[in-house]
Amino acid sequence: MTEPIQPANTAASAVEARLAELGRTLPAVAAPVAAYVPAVVSGNHVYTSGQLPFIDGKLTAFGKVGAEISAEEAHELAAVSAVNALAAVRSVIGDLDRITRIIKVVGFVASDPSFTGQPGVINGASELLGAVLGDAGVHARSAVGVAVLPLNSPVEVELIAEFH
Repeated sequence: MTEPIQPANTAASAVEARLAELGRTLPAVAAPVAAYVPAVVSGNHVYTSGQLPFIDGKLTAFGKVGAEISAEEAHELAAVSAVNALAAVRSVIGDLDRITRIIKVVGFVASDPSFTGQPGVINGASELLGAVLGDAGVHARSAVGVAVLPLNSPVEVELIAEFH
């Protein structure tokens, strides 16, 4: 696997500074759990693979939302997944300040059969992206309930970002 691209300027980007103001840090890119790469560039777009809510390289919550995991916990896990997606974007474009727009977010929620609050859960990712990127973080979105996710994760988030 290739090494991540490092920004030419070693100072934190404005996006990373905003993350820090929100009490979050950009992690190392999560190692793939199967045969794929974390992000791919095509033209001026970055497509991320689905990002799980890894914290310090580990999944810390497991199960279905509406059963083992509350909607509030899952909302926070979606925000963590969005931060991990930003790390994947940074790994291929080098500087998050190059993002001009988040085009699309797709969020998957491992759901108890009676749980119907997927949009509220994925709001965790959407709200984080808006708080960090401002108008550039406003995006189209899908929030999908699924039976199970990799490693029994409660949520998974992927995104498409435009950059210059």
